[in-house]
Amino acid sequence: MTETGVLEELNRIASEERDPKAPKLRPADAATLIVIDRRGRNPKVLMGKRHEGHRFMPGKFVFPGGRIEAPDRSMPVMGTLHPRAEQTLMARVSRPSVQRSRALALAAIRETFEETGILLGTKEYGPPETTPPGTWEAFKQHGVFPDLEGLQVVGRAITPPGRVKRFDTRFFAIDRTAIAGEVEGIVGPDSELVEVAWVTFAQARTFDLHHITDTILSDLEARISNGFAHELPVPFYHRKNGRFVRELL
Repeated sequence: MTETGVLEELNRIASEERDPKAPKLRPADAATLIVIDRRGRNPKVLMGKRHEGHRFMPGKFVFPGGRIEAPDRSMPVMGTLHPRAEQTLMARVSRPSVQRSRALALAAIRETFEETGILLGTKEYGPPETTPPGTWEAFKQHGVFPDLEGLQVVGRAITPPGRVKRFDTRFFAIDRTAIAGEVEGIVGPDSELVEVAWVTFAQARTFDLHHITDTILSDLEARISNGFAHELPVPFYHRKNGRFVRELL
């Protein structure tokens, strides 16, 4: 689909899904992480099916993700974000900061663990000496230090008005080789994700996807074809004058 066609479809869906009774919400900072397996001829991505009981995207196949939480701002890490990733995260925000950029990256890693059981980082330096209470304690328990160096920013999208929830979501991507461990039993019929799978881009498009997920998939596929480099432009989807626009960061 052409860029014009993509934007027309986003606007059509935004109009259909708009709830006039929804409260006026300010988008919350959120992060999503796409884990990519590029070992074969056809790259694969990790996707999960959301529980049907969710108010936001029930039953849809998505990438793991969620909003920033307070412990993400203080979790120790190995490595730093690539300068290009940091630059992208600080573009087009009212109060750009390195701290928020770092917290977004850590939110993506934490949410991936909470929803799939996958621990992203390194075991080369032993476990972190201290962690904030909560989910991050599992990284210490399993000897994994979260590592930011391999993360790329590959997209950004702001949920339009008229929704029960709104997010300003940054889409990160990382290679499967960054997986340092995995905890079983996280995914199941009563979990946030009821199933997860490694799928090719073609297989992913046979799933029940929200249109923005499909759009980011197409952008990511093009990014991989062009070398999957940090320096490539990052698409930013948001509403301007009542219509979706696609800008490059």
